[in-house]
Amino acid sequence: MGTAEVLTPPPRPVRDDLENADRYEIIDGVRVELPPTSAESTGLAADLCTFLTTHGLVHNLGKAYPEMLFHLPLPVDRNRRPDVAFVPFTRWAKERPLPRTNAWDVLPDLCVEVVSPNDHADEIEAKICEYFEAGVRLVWVVYPRQARLYVYDTPARIRRLTRDDTLDGGVVLPEFRLPLTELFLLPPPSPQPPAQT
Repeated sequence: MGTAEVLTPPPRPVRDDLENADRYEIIDGVRVELPPTSAESTGLAADLCTFLTTHGLVHNLGKAYPEMLFHLPLPVDRNRRPDVAFVPFTRWAKERPLPRTNAWDVLPDLCVEVVSPNDHADEIEAKICEYFEAGVRLVWVVYPRQARLYVYDTPARIRRLTRDDTLDGGVVLPEFRLPLTELFLLPPPSPQPPAQT
């Protein structure tokens, strides 16, 4: 009598399970996975979140949150996850603990989308329109590879900033000034080929 060999599937890499574990939005009641972000976009969003939170706390205005899921007050069912969002203390008190829900039922004053290689232009445009329709006061769309930042005061009023400009917080973040050279760092110089002899 022969012995049976027990076949077990190879273990799945943990990395695959964690990469997009919390990267989803709710669109009309359906969970929609978000495309993966690049390290460059994630790092830039983290830096921007730090700049905004520092300013918000120093001036007692509010706090920035990375990758937070927000329930938008719209006629359609939308839970969106901006890369960075600034919530003023006038909408959520400084001492008030965050809810234990998946989606936060508060409206940010500022939403930031940092564009990654896998993002689609029509999806970014839809988010911008929904943010304003919900009552968001300011939207920034950041293109790391081009070192550009688009400031949307309304869906139709847009300013394009480059690395040489200074970003201001408008009516949402008074006195906020960020030279974009601090956000869009220069890439390291390319190594020079060895000299021919």
